[in-house]
Amino acid sequence: MGDLHIRRARPADLDILVGELGQRRFFEDRLSRQNEHLGMLLTAWRGDRPIGVVYLWLEDAEEAELLRHLPGTPILNHLEVHPDHRGVGTGTKLIEEAERRLRMLGFDKVALAVEKTNSGAARLYERLGYEDWPHPMVRCLTLADGNGDRAVEICRVMVKALLPKN
Repeated sequence: MGDLHIRRARPADLDILVGELGQRRFFEDRLSRQNEHLGMLLTAWRGDRPIGVVYLWLEDAEEAELLRHLPGTPILNHLEVHPDHRGVGTGTKLIEEAERRLRMLGFDKVALAVEKTNSGAARLYERLGYEDWPHPMVRCLTLADGNGDRAVEICRVMVKALLPKN
């Protein structure tokens, strides 16, 4: 993990992100939102190759339940690590960097939604201190690549307090 570098994505990164991770529409959307100060796309790099991403959603949630129960709470969105680099801590490092940046911005908690059958991701989040919220699962909107359709997933919502690290 010594050569892993995490930084905010730049517009010039678009083609290499798409080349390594696909999902042109997702990356175009998130870079545009980042440019409008609505969020932050963090990228994990090994050398000159992007191997993972996570998006910090800083605008109002799209899901009514999140708006009602977690107003003003940032959402970790679309954590992804290239298959060749999974299982070695890249996802953990991306989440830790996202949390660090959110603390610096003054947020005291963060939420995320994980598709209900994605038990591997849920275990990672639980290990990192995320807890299920006390409300039902939520219909979450995803940004599908290609023709622009929005997909719906049934998701667990998990929340973590962002207490200052001593």
